[in-house]
Amino acid sequence: MTRALHPARPFPRLHIQRVQSILPGMVLCLLLSAFAVALEMAESRLLGKTWLESLNLALLLGVGIRTACKPGPRWAAGTRFCSKTLLNIAIVFLGASFTPHAVFGAGLHLLLGVMAIVVSSIIFTLLVGYLAGLPMQQRVLVACGNAICGNSAIMAAAPVIHARDEDVGTTIAFTAAGGLVVVLALPLVVPSLNLTPDAQGTLAGLTVYAVPQVVAAAAPFGQTATHVGTLVKLMRVLMLGPVCLVLCLIGTVRSTQTQGVQHAQLSSPALFRLVPWYILGFVGMMVARTTNLVPPQAVAPLSLAATALTIMAMAALGLGVDLRTVMRAGRALALTVFFSLIGLIGASLILVRLTLGA
Repeated sequence: MTRALHPARPFPRLHIQRVQSILPGMVLCLLLSAFAVALEMAESRLLGKTWLESLNLALLLGVGIRTACKPGPRWAAGTRFCSKTLLNIAIVFLGASFTPHAVFGAGLHLLLGVMAIVVSSIIFTLLVGYLAGLPMQQRVLVACGNAICGNSAIMAAAPVIHARDEDVGTTIAFTAAGGLVVVLALPLVVPSLNLTPDAQGTLAGLTVYAVPQVVAAAAPFGQTATHVGTLVKLMRVLMLGPVCLVLCLIGTVRSTQTQGVQHAQLSSPALFRLVPWYILGFVGMMVARTTNLVPPQAVAPLSLAATALTIMAMAALGLGVDLRTVMRAGRALALTVFFSLIGLIGASLILVRLTLGA
């Protein structure tokens, strides 16, 4: 009996074509990221301090490339892959950097205060953005960025609300500028407020975006202020998951109402399909870190990988920013960012006075 011959499986050409399509854009983002890191190192050596981090430098480099010579279709797939998929992976890795035990151990009153600041800041920013005439999606991006953790929150919330890459890039550019002003102003203004070191660190943790920036803003006030500021900042970052989940639920309810569905019932599998996978991964990684499933030795490499992928995503976002669009949306966006920061600083100062008696 002769053995039947089966045709060999075709080589997965689609996968090869996919890799080939994203490779040029990825290489471009990688080169811009490497250049941004080199600029940050040069900045630190020449000026003795890092004023613009590689994240923001990568964004600016991308905007510069887009302004000088708009990349053609050949680069689109790779930049889109960097601004979405690589960013989502970075958010998952970021979860390993947080230990809820340390946060909850700081005291329930402080945690509740941070939650109140985040929620009130989001609501206030949405109101200010509405009065300024800013589109709803950008209002949400500014609100999440200012209230939680700047670039990371904006980039995490963007896919949840289906924001355009162009809107994400312009929002990050404006909020990054506002955040830099806060970092530079705090060491100059806070000493005149006669606050204790704990209060100084809390104020820095409540108002500054990134953890390195919190350290830079609180360091002039001493080690205690730096430690407290970092802890408060981590509390703000932990609000990222719940806020994105709420945005998902709101979006689903609005979608069902638009389709004429009066009562939306979410089963557990439906809820898991609803919540973006990277948010679930972020929470799962955080739980794994808490239960020591992720060993302490792996935290630093995961954090480094998250930073590297985020820098590439920032470069990709910059490549999608059209400065003409930024100029058109500039006034409403700038007003929203400015008054949002003023509201955040004012509310944080009130909380510090009430809770720490400073």
